[in-house]
Amino acid sequence: MARYDKYDPISGGFRAKTGEAIAAGYVGGVRLNASGEIIKSGGTDGIDGVLCNSDLVNAIPIGTYVDVMTSGEIVELAGLAAGTDYFAVITTGALSPTLTAQPFIGVTVEADRLIVRVNQKPAATI
Repeated sequence: MARYDKYDPISGGFRAKTGEAIAAGYVGGVRLNASGEIIKSGGTDGIDGVLCNSDLVNAIPIGTYVDVMTSGEIVELAGLAAGTDYFAVITTGALSPTLTAQPFIGVTVEADRLIVRVNQKPAATI
């Protein structure tokens, strides 16, 4: 079960309300929509942070306030490779080791530990 490990609540991220249900066990990129709500898909203008839903059974309902990580560590991940850079697919939020004009999310130390350092959006998208 993936979970936030090292997270500074003052400088490691932000809190916002969900604008869509976030699937059980979801770990990936999210962004803010025009209403300032967290969504994981449907955009083309970047990723604002990483969301980790530690609950493997229940989705996070719409309207729930969640912590979005921009800097920290997520542990107990499955399916990643050690020593690999990861990016977020802008349209889905899925983590991918392939750079295809996707924002940098972080790097793994071990296969199950992701060091999150979300890049800021380029000036052209602001």
